[in-house]
Amino acid sequence: MPALPQTYVERIAAQLGEETGAFLRSMEAPRSYGLRLHETKLTPSDDNPALRSLTAEFGLAPVPWCRTGYTYDGQSRPGKHPYHHAGLYYIQEPSAMIAAELLDPKPGDIVLDLAAAPGGKTTQIAAKLRGEGLLVANEIHPGRARILSENAERLGIANAVVVQAAPGELAGRLPEAFDKIMLDAPCSGEGMFRKEPEACSEWSTDAVAMCAARQRDILPDAAAMLKPGGRLVYSTCTFNREENEETIAWFLAGHPAFKLVSARRMWPHRGEGEGHFAAVLEKEAGTANDPGKPDKRRAKGGKTPRADAGALSALKLYASFAAQSLPGYALPAAGVPLLFGESLYWYPQPENSPLPAESLGGLRTHRPGLHLGDVKKGRFEPAHALAHAVRADQAALTRDYPARCEAVMAYLRGEALLDDHGERGGAPAQGWGLLCADGYPLGWFKASGGQLKNHYPKGLRTN
Repeated sequence: MPALPQTYVERIAAQLGEETGAFLRSMEAPRSYGLRLHETKLTPSDDNPALRSLTAEFGLAPVPWCRTGYTYDGQSRPGKHPYHHAGLYYIQEPSAMIAAELLDPKPGDIVLDLAAAPGGKTTQIAAKLRGEGLLVANEIHPGRARILSENAERLGIANAVVVQAAPGELAGRLPEAFDKIMLDAPCSGEGMFRKEPEACSEWSTDAVAMCAARQRDILPDAAAMLKPGGRLVYSTCTFNREENEETIAWFLAGHPAFKLVSARRMWPHRGEGEGHFAAVLEKEAGTANDPGKPDKRRAKGGKTPRADAGALSALKLYASFAAQSLPGYALPAAGVPLLFGESLYWYPQPENSPLPAESLGGLRTHRPGLHLGDVKKGRFEPAHALAHAVRADQAALTRDYPARCEAVMAYLRGEALLDDHGERGGAPAQGWGLLCADGYPLGWFKASGGQLKNHYPKGLRTN
């Protein structure tokens, strides 16, 4: 990594005192690597063969502050493992795992992740919700919102809605709407120096001041969307006080309904991880929100969903498909069908939802719940997202291979496979099925004439 700016070193020395030497030495050490199991698919159980395999291959070691978190050997490449394609884990820097642990969402909560991309905290929150309640994941940048959607789909999350809006615009739509809010604020990234050296070369005191000003714009918008009695976690991956303690102190001075419950600093010289700050704020029950200055303008653009006869017609096609191909799977009870163009989604809509389907008009929505599939010329074709939201034992037809075998690698490359499993005493299998690695679905195939036609998305295929 580039040499640390002298001004930065002086500021750290003033902040850390006698620990400065240990911190500076840590900056010369190799960075930390981590992954977090997606617990709805893979649990941190000692007798889990998939976890035993990953532990042996990648040198996993538990992260103390996150029961599903692990560090791994930096020479490993867990992002290339078929289990990653199956959504069994999310690659995440270890200290960043602390924020969602402190938020502590419960099944049934209505949760907002306000600056959510690329999806580490979103997917961690979703695992804790266990498919109940609602998770609204917002990202203002279109490209990053698409990545966020892809990660939510890979991990099979059915009760998340990915939107693209400015914080003020959301605050105008959704006052006092959420039980829990995560604000992983844009910051100067001092905890990224080992991971992304360009962050070090771009650092300046002006950048710190600019980030602190942005955070003080966003934090009141987040607060305006929190229910009385709710919890908000403010986090950054930076070390300076301006963007952390001083921003929290500034906020509390202007929002007396809030109190600081706790604050946690993660330092690279004190343990595994690149560094993080997280503050837990709670809003007193029975108090009214200070609405701040939300921007009530509606976002322009975005398709308007149709929860109408077209959606119901598409749902009938899905139901026919599911009766034949997914007889063991039932859609989440709290939801409604939505049609975006030819794409059918199951939109999560619990009774206490602040964002019913009819309110989506004008809001850029990248992922309105679970993508079930597409209606093409009167035929239903299942979506890749659906393959990740179901279990193998819920499908009528599966083909299961060892994770590291050539058939799995060929499937991930997009190749068709010979149906070497066969059907005992009968004709070759026909229709839609799930291609699995050690029992974990990777995606769809369509069986015909002794072949498994590959339906793994082209944009996800490996080389």
